[in-house]
Amino acid sequence: MPPYVTLRLTWRPAPSIDASMGTVIASLAKAVAQIGDPVVLRVLAKSLLWTLAIFVVGGGIMLVSLYRALINVGFSWSAEISGVAAVLITLLAGRFLFRVVALAVLQFFADDIVRAVEQRHYPAACATARQLPFREDLSNSVRGIGRALGFNLLAAPIALVLLFTAIGPAIVFLLVNAVLLGRELTDMAWLRQCQPGENRPAASALDRLMLGGAVAGIMLVPFANLFAPVIGAAAGTHLTHRALGTPSSADGEGWRNA
Repeated sequence: MPPYVTLRLTWRPAPSIDASMGTVIASLAKAVAQIGDPVVLRVLAKSLLWTLAIFVVGGGIMLVSLYRALINVGFSWSAEISGVAAVLITLLAGRFLFRVVALAVLQFFADDIVRAVEQRHYPAACATARQLPFREDLSNSVRGIGRALGFNLLAAPIALVLLFTAIGPAIVFLLVNAVLLGRELTDMAWLRQCQPGENRPAASALDRLMLGGAVAGIMLVPFANLFAPVIGAAAGTHLTHRALGTPSSADGEGWRNA
């Protein structure tokens, strides 16, 4: 007589917008509460310095290239004009590329942020997390930059079509970067918990979208945008462990999956 095979099907309802919003707000609140952690402050300082250095060097390279191009066509300018042009180029690049550069830089320090959050809130998971080698960190960062640039370039024609609406391009780029940020910020923690080659979302698509949208919105606010990547990485860690059902020892209550 052939053996019987029993299949157990588990159905989990998709999270509602209200539930997802509550989860993301709670994660952001926990992240903000830990912003004074010395480890978090060190990562914030290092990532800001590297981001600033990249923009300064990049602005200088663009300035020299522009200067040489104009000299070749017989145009000359003074040192004062050169200085003003350098500042304008750097500010303009920062306005459009800050999200991409800041997130790419944070990738190299993400382990420190994730570890700080896990040590405080999820010590059991922190003890079993794997340490990502530099090569994998670099690879993840390069792929993240490629996705950010690629998706923004694909969105550019759509934004151009909606240019007459004034607000249309801003909405398009906000949505694109919400998707990108939500993925990158949750992957930072998920990559420490998953096995090599394992590929599945760390949190629900709605949670990731709302987290990415919130962080993208913060990045539009002057001064607050400096803290946004670090806050987002910490909040993404909480969302990841919420998806994994990891109990939290910091507040005596673990995340409970629906």
